[in-house]
This record gives sequence, C-alpha cells and structure tokens, in this order.
Amino acid sequence: MMYLMESADEARRLLEQEQSQDTRAVLHRTGLKPGDRALDAGCGPGGIAEVMAELVGEGGHVTGVDLHEGRVAEARARNAHRPQLTFLQADVRGTGLPADAFDYAWSQYVFEYLPDRNLALAELIRVTRPGGRVVVSDIDGLGFQNWPFPEHLRVGTQRIVEALASRGFDLYVGRKLYSEFRRAGLTDVRVHLMPFYLSPGAAEARLVRDWKTRFEALAPVGAAALGGIEAYQAHCADFLAMLEDPEGLKYAVTLVTEGTKP
Repeated sequence: MMYLMESADEARRLLEQEQSQDTRAVLHRTGLKPGDRALDAGCGPGGIAEVMAELVGEGGHVTGVDLHEGRVAEARARNAHRPQLTFLQADVRGTGLPADAFDYAWSQYVFEYLPDRNLALAELIRVTRPGGRVVVSDIDGLGFQNWPFPEHLRVGTQRIVEALASRGFDLYVGRKLYSEFRRAGLTDVRVHLMPFYLSPGAAEARLVRDWKTRFEALAPVGAAALGGIEAYQAHCADFLAMLEDPEGLKYAVTLVTEGTKP
C-alpha cells in the first residue's frame, strides 16, 4: 500500500484531524462499550485508540495496528501509561491477529488508499467475533463541496483527483461501503453521515494547515496532473484563498458504515 499523504508533518496533521471530530460520539453510537475487545485498524499516531481505550475502560482492551513503523512507535510512546492499549506494526489487509478476537473493529480514513479494500474488509470481518461490529469511517467527495467554487479550481481539483485515482486512491469510497458491507455478508448494515469539516466563512487555522500539509505531500502528483510545479502551486494558493474567503461556505462529509458479523 502506498500512503500518498506521507510527509514530515503527517503525524501532527492526523492528530489534529482526530481531535477536531466528535469521534467519541461516533464510537459510542456504533456500539463500542465498556469491557469490549476492540481493534483500531490503521491507528496512525494513536489518537483515536486513546478514546477507544477510555470507552472500553479497564475491563476492556484496544489493539491498534498500522503499517508505518514510526506511527506505531509514536502511538506506543503516547500511550505507555495505558495498560489496556497494545500497538502492533501490521497491514490492515493481513494483520496476523487471531480470528474472532474482537467485539468491535474500527478503521478510519484508511480504505480510501486501498484499491484492494475488499481484502481489508475481509480481514476486519475475520478478526471480529460473530455478533461483533465492523465499522469503517471514510471520506466522500473531499474538496468539492465549496461555494463559490471557481471553475478553474473545480477543473484543477478534478484533474488531481483523477491522477490520484490512477494510483489507487478513491475519493468517493464512503458511498460505496454500504453495498460492499452487504456483499461481504455483514448484517444490520447502517450508515451515518458526519461532518468532516464545516466552514461558513473563513476556515479556521487548523483546517488551513490541514490542506497545506495535504498539498505539500501531493505535490509530485499534482504537478504532473496540472503540467508543472508552478501551475500546481498556483492552484494550491487559489484553493487556500478560497478556504479563507469570509463570504464562502466550505464543507466535507464522512460516511461511517457499520455492520454485524453473523
């Protein structure tokens, strides 16, 4: 799996992103409860795993897995004081964990990067016990919900998205998971629509930093898609100016799909 967003600031961006969303409410709403054995598949620096550990309490346990060695090391260091948290370096498509080991399996903002996400979903199902919940949270159409949205920005964004798609990234994965959960045999499949961000007026500094970090990481892809680094940098500057426009509305959504293993 090629992680397209890798950069020196990525751990910070992930933690800020995790902390900006009401993940605790989503976890609770989708069935995580005290005493559960839970999995955070693609845990990054461990911010959500921390919240999961608080929800399962001392009687439960959370296992976080991530492919990136540095993220796992940071997650371990951040949570060394939490005995109910374990972090392992592993691929979400083949964790090596025992079958039927978890009451609740969670993955957020990982499936968008996986052209073979069917393998990841099958793995989440395998490691979840019968009657347990499988939950995947991911984006849908990030970057396009803006108004005003100048045509040159829309066209440039679309060209970048098409270049990312050729590398296996799916900007519209969120809407596809309901059908994929059902085809995989999960029951009681439900979908929750959550805000990824909502900015009426000028975007807050955290969101602007988030987009700047994204644009820096995607520079090789964006420059190739737009015909050169100068054209890409001009696109990024105009997009950031749009985010900071006090007269505009910018928003993005996350779709959270949950199902029960029979």
